[in-house]
Amino acid sequence: MLQRIQTMYLLIISALMGSVFFLPLAELLANDNHVFTYYFNGLFLDGQKEIYFLTISPIILLSIIVLISFGSIFLFKKRIIQMRLNVINLILMLGYSGINYYYVKSFSSQLEGVVSYNIPVVFPILAAILTYFAIRAIGKDEALIRSLDRIR
Repeated sequence: MLQRIQTMYLLIISALMGSVFFLPLAELLANDNHVFTYYFNGLFLDGQKEIYFLTISPIILLSIIVLISFGSIFLFKKRIIQMRLNVINLILMLGYSGINYYYVKSFSSQLEGVVSYNIPVVFPILAAILTYFAIRAIGKDEALIRSLDRIR
């Protein structure tokens, strides 16, 4: 299981997307000199622990993405299902990136502030690229197994 390259891709994807739970994605500097921090679950004001605005859809999407990427590691005997789940996960990652971009742009226009993105914004894009590589590697494994079945 761990000797396959797609398993390593999926572990890296799980780690990248799991780290988004803990890292700030963007910071907004409003006109009134308040600093808002955007995490996956919403907007926080001046580093306080109470939430300024709650975002539900990124919470749900990120949870599903992490569960699918980690759960598909254990489907190594069912390669077709593993490949289909990763295609769905790839689409969800791109949707998650789009939703985050929408929320940050919406918040910056409402607060009339300046946005500065942090490094974790790139993690869903990197994870999507790694998911594509994992899908290709799973496809190669499936083609190899089918060619061995043909020889028998």
